Amino acid sequence: MGRILVVDDEKLIVKGIKFSLEQDGMQVDCAYDGGEALEFAKSTEYDVVLLDVMLPVYDGFEVLSKIREFSQMPVIMLTAKGDDMDKILGLEYGADDYITKPFNILEVKARIKAIMRRSSKGKVENVKSNVITKGSLKIDIDARSVMIDDREINLTAKEFDLLELLVTNPNKVYSREKLLNVVWGYEYPGDVRTVDVHIRRLREKIESNPSDPKYVFTKWGVGYYFKE
Repeated sequence: MGRILVVDDEKLIVKGIKFSLEQDGMQVDCAYDGGEALEFAKSTEYDVVLLDVMLPVYDGFEVLSKIREFSQMPVIMLTAKGDDMDKILGLEYGADDYITKPFNILEVKARIKAIMRRSSKGKVENVKSNVITKGSLKIDIDARSVMIDDREINLTAKEFDLLELLVTNPNKVYSREKLLNVVWGYEYPGDVRTVDVHIRRLREKIESNPSDPKYVFTKWGVGYYFKE
C-alpha cells in the first residue's frame, strides 16, 4: 500500500485515477489547484505525487519547485502530448518522471508502482550500512543519503538511482541508452535527454565545479562513469 497525491483541475480525471489506485489498495488524496497541492505536500510525505502542469493558483512547475524546497518525495508530471519543453522543464525542476496526456490508467499505475519499488520505502535496514566514501563525498546506499563535508545533499529518487548505479560500478562507462533502460526501465517512453538533464542536475549538487567534475565523468561519444 502506498499513499499518493493526485493533482489536476479536471475533476473527472482525478476521480478516475483515484478510483483505479484505490482498487489496488493505495491511499489517495486529491487536490485541484497548486495551492491545495502544496498544503497536502507540506502535511504529508507521499510515496508519489502525480502532478499536472496546467493548474490554477500555482502551475505544476511552481508547485514542484516549492515542494523541492522541503522534500524529495517522488513527483510524476502530467504533460501535454508532444510538448517536449514541458517534459524538459519538469526534469529541470526535479521531477522523477513524466506521463503525457491523454494517458492509459494502466501506464499511470505501472509508473507509480515502479517508483515505489525503487524508493526502497519499508525495507528493513541492514545492521551494517553500505557506505561508500570518495574524498569528501559519502554515499549511504541503505539510507539513500549523500553527504559532502558532513552536509546532506538532497537528491531526487532518480538522481540517487543514477549515482548509486555509477558509484557501485566504478570506472564502468554506461551509455545514455543503458542508463535510461536500467534506471527508468525498458518500458520508459522517454529519450536520452532525460539522462543528460539528470546527470547535469546531479553534478550541480555533488560537484564543486560541475564543468570540471571530480566524481561523475563523461566519456565523449560513449556515456558516463564514476571515477574510482
